[in-house]
Order: sequence, then structure tokens, then C-alpha cells
Amino acid sequence: MAAPVDDMFSRCVDPAKASNSVEARFIDKVKGKGLFAKRPFRKGDTILAEQPLVSSQFLWNALYKYRACEYCLRALETAEENARRLSGLPALSLPHPELCKVRPDRHQACPHCQVMYCSAECRQAAWEQHHKLLCLGPSHHDPDHPVNKLQDAWRSVHYPPETSSIMIMARMVATIKQAQDKERWQKLFSHFCSRTANEEEEIAHKLLGEKFRGQLALLRNLFTTALYEDRLSQWFTPEGFRSLFSLVGTNGQGIGTSSLSQWVHACDALELPSQQREQLDSFIDQLYKDIDKGHFSQTPTCNHSCVPNAEASFPDNNFLLHLSALSDISPGEEICISYLDCCQRDRSRHSRHKILRENYLFVCSCQKCTSQMADADMTSEEEEEEEGEGETEGDDIEDEMTDV
Repeated sequence: MAAPVDDMFSRCVDPAKASNSVEARFIDKVKGKGLFAKRPFRKGDTILAEQPLVSSQFLWNALYKYRACEYCLRALETAEENARRLSGLPALSLPHPELCKVRPDRHQACPHCQVMYCSAECRQAAWEQHHKLLCLGPSHHDPDHPVNKLQDAWRSVHYPPETSSIMIMARMVATIKQAQDKERWQKLFSHFCSRTANEEEEIAHKLLGEKFRGQLALLRNLFTTALYEDRLSQWFTPEGFRSLFSLVGTNGQGIGTSSLSQWVHACDALELPSQQREQLDSFIDQLYKDIDKGHFSQTPTCNHSCVPNAEASFPDNNFLLHLSALSDISPGEEICISYLDCCQRDRSRHSRHKILRENYLFVCSCQKCTSQMADADMTSEEEEEEEGEGETEGDDIEDEMTDV
């Protein structure tokens, strides 16, 4: 069931502006809903900015000591600390430390379990939304606590690079259990549960591998022990848990936060003599993107296109998503993002369809795919092999250099 209009935009920075700018419409049974412009946008305009309904750091990232705010995922490491950890050089010093935006003096810990937040505001927001229930207190490091056992089980079946987190599901349950208006939050989350049983099984297989049925049963049992709620009993059945798992696996939006990345961007804007610029450029190679997972109310409404007219980004180095126009958008035009990266979008139609089928379970019918319907059904790798048969040694070297 669709969330009411006021709920659909309730997580936006400016809900009234967002509701006057875009609208969700039903397209058809294949695509479901899409996001459409209600007013014109120019290239570069911010269409909307919204917080996720719920977010969580990847569990392996946390284990690898990447420190992020438990609520907004803002980096807690300074740029220098980030560079030292990634490079393995504990004495590394970054020039222009004043460009780092991390404020350690504002960081606060939960007084009960000591998990860290970037500010008192985030600590309070987390407590009010889900942490009151999920706070482990002195049991935070107890391996026998049900929540810790659930997290350990997830890490044992879902290795890096991570694409999702069981704690997204835990925070969804905790959010509903803590909420005063439980029905509203339940409807918001259920809004995204629309997969068939076969599709949900494919998603579980993709996330967990060949032994996914046994692993899914293990996770469900631990999930039930840690978080069972009568009101949400359908989420704890085998079918309901698989549906919840599918929701997180296909509707999550990666969140990139890195204090080093922010520092590098600030350094790029400096006007420096050539010698100093060369020194700074050596640090740019240290850039490391840490991706976390969030679940937003509007971006899952955006359908995919291989020629997107919008993109999602995180310029504030936290979980606040900005949806921006990549080209001019007219009123009534559908707003589409791409589920593929730039390199994947340049591959053949057959290769793009293969990636989308395996990861998102649909066949793209965007303008680019429709115009390439007559192309041969070969993957980009097969095309490269065919082209390589007629190339000389010099051609091979040139291609390798181009690829690098």
C-alpha cells in the first residue's frame, strides 16, 4: 500500500517543496511506480534532499574499525586518521588539516552502550527512533547477546564487499516497536514489499549464495529470538522474513561517507603553486570510499534508465541524499536514476540486461535499450573477444593502455 502523500515526503529536508516539485505515479504492473516532475528542473538543480527511513553501517566496515556516526553515518575519523588507517602509516600527516570538516569535540557516546554519534542531536534522534530498544548497554561486547549473535551470523554468511546489512531489518523492527504511530511506520516500510515469491528467492540466493535456504533459516531464527514482535508476526514467518530480506536487498541505497574524500575535494579547490599541487596530488591516491546502506522513501520510487536524467549523491558526507538533475527535466517527465555505474552503462545492451536481471530482477526498456533491440545478444566480453581476433600485437598494447 502506498504511503500517504505527507508521509512520502516526510523525510525530505523541505517536505512542502518536494511535494510541489515531484509526485509518485503508478505506471504499470511491470514498473510499478515512478517519480515524475511537477515543475521544470534545469541541469544541476537539486530535485529533493531526504533522510533515509532507516540506515545502518555495514557490519564488516564496523569490524574493520571504520568509525561512523551510528545514526547519520557521518565519518567520525578525521581525514588524517582515515589516511593513516587506510595507508597503514601511523605517523602520516596531512597538509592543510584545517580543511577537515570532522568535529571530534561534538562527538557523543551513548551513555549506556558507548556507541558513538557525531553530535548530541544524532544521539537523541537515534534513541527516539530505534536505539532505545536496540541499545545493548553493558552487553554491547557480549558475544552471547541475541543481537550480537545475529550480527556475527550475518558476517559469517555475507562477506565483503557487502551489499546489505541485517541491521537495516533490525532497525526497521525497532523503529515500529518504538513508534507512537506504529501503523504509519509499518505502512511506510510495507510500501516497498512487492516482490513475488520466486523473485524474493532469487534475491536471497544473490545475497547469500548457494546455501541461501539454510542460511536464511538460521538468520530468521536469530532475528526472531532477538526482535520478535506480535504486531509484526508476519515478518518473522519464513515467507515474511524472505519478503523483508528482499525489500532490503533491492531498495537499499548505498551511502558513501569519507572524511579523507571530503578533505581531498577541499584541497582540489585550493589555488596553489605547481610544486605544492604536485605534493597534494600524491595524497589524492589515498582516497577511499566507504559505502554504507540506507533505505529511503523516495529514491526507490525512481526507476532505472541506462540514460538517467538524475543521480543520487551525498555531498554532506552523511546520510542526507541529494537527488539532482543530470539534464533539463520537463513537467510530467519521469525522473530516472541509473542502477548501473558509468562503465556498466557503456556496455552492450545484452550485458546491461544481464546485470539488471541478476541484481534487480527486471528487463530494462529505456530509450537506449529499445533503440538497441536489434543488436546481437552478446555480452561485452564476447564482443571484445571477437574484436580481438583480428587485432595485431600493437592493437593489443594500445587497448591495454586505454583500459588502464
